[in-house]
Amino acid sequence: MADALKRRISLGLLTAYGIGIMVGAGIYVLTGAAAGEAGMWAPVAFLLAALVAVPTALSFSELSARIPEAAGDSSYVEVGLEAHWLAVGVGMVNVVAGTVASAAVLRGGVGYLTSIIDIPFALAVIGLGVALTAVAIIGVLESLAFAAILTVIEVIGLVLVIWAGSVATPVADWGLPLPAPEWNGVAAATIFAVFAFIGFDDMVNMAEEVRNPARNMPRAILYALGITALLYALVSLAAVRSVPREVLATSERPLALVWEAGTGTSPVFLSAIAVAAALNGVLAQIVMASRVLFGLGRRSPAFALFYRAHPRFGTPVLASALIGVVVIASALTLPVAVLAEVTTLALLIVFAIVNAALIGLKRRQPDFGFSVGAWVPWAGVILSLGCFAAAIMGKLT
Repeated sequence: MADALKRRISLGLLTAYGIGIMVGAGIYVLTGAAAGEAGMWAPVAFLLAALVAVPTALSFSELSARIPEAAGDSSYVEVGLEAHWLAVGVGMVNVVAGTVASAAVLRGGVGYLTSIIDIPFALAVIGLGVALTAVAIIGVLESLAFAAILTVIEVIGLVLVIWAGSVATPVADWGLPLPAPEWNGVAAATIFAVFAFIGFDDMVNMAEEVRNPARNMPRAILYALGITALLYALVSLAAVRSVPREVLATSERPLALVWEAGTGTSPVFLSAIAVAAALNGVLAQIVMASRVLFGLGRRSPAFALFYRAHPRFGTPVLASALIGVVVIASALTLPVAVLAEVTTLALLIVFAIVNAALIGLKRRQPDFGFSVGAWVPWAGVILSLGCFAAAIMGKLT
């Protein structure tokens, strides 16, 4: 075994990886929820959510260029705040969040699959989980190339939905002048839409395997964020144009409704694309979580057994296998939907800590090739904590 990952990831593959994570299976649900809250202004909510994510994305961009290591968040906290215990805690939050998210997406993907193919649920979970773990182990280039293919399939499906929404008969509320904005609804939609854009937290864990990370990490993060924001805005625009708001708000298949409204044909193919989106999400999270364990092994003796990369595959085999097993077991036994919600909220606290790490690092080492303004990480701290507080208050009211 070797102790080094191989730098095989290009800018294009990394960008596709980020888009796949950010779009994921969430777009099939978030579109309807945003329409229910914000109505015709749902596209604005997604664009505002992307803007809220920008400061933290910029902070992650600089940190990943400065410290291109596998356990991204954990390494940043270790270097920036010089707090080992906090760095380990942040790393473990990422591992748990990635594992739980992967299990939740795996369950959802299998749900779509069993609606197309008659196969036992448990068998499908185990079969897909093992297959995706094997892909993650075989190689990072192979994993991200496969993920890129799935991302292309997802994007093609979304472009078709956008087209269907554009040719459908408009709903009664469509047209000028638009209804007055419901700012409470727009704000609520913006808060939960922020979670659609936090995939850059997964991207930075690939930095140790990216070619020329100082150049390619910031570009890939910002490209992925911009492309994803555009996709969410256009898809939600197609949805509110073609399907009544109250119908979207209560539907578990809002994009299928858009397709039916525009074409009058069965949206079965969207179920197949949803399976592709789920596979992409599961693979991305397994790859990410295993890199966090690998990176933790570099800096913490307690995780040293995971600091091993296969000499041929160039991947952390033990970490990948462990994450795969836990993902499969969690998908079969745990209330992953509830756990995913809790761990996603925990990531906002992690973001605030990582932004603080950049503040500390800039004070000691202000000059670097890719450098954001000193105000950026402060804005990231404030917005991350603000979103966390707003999400908690939303659940309490």
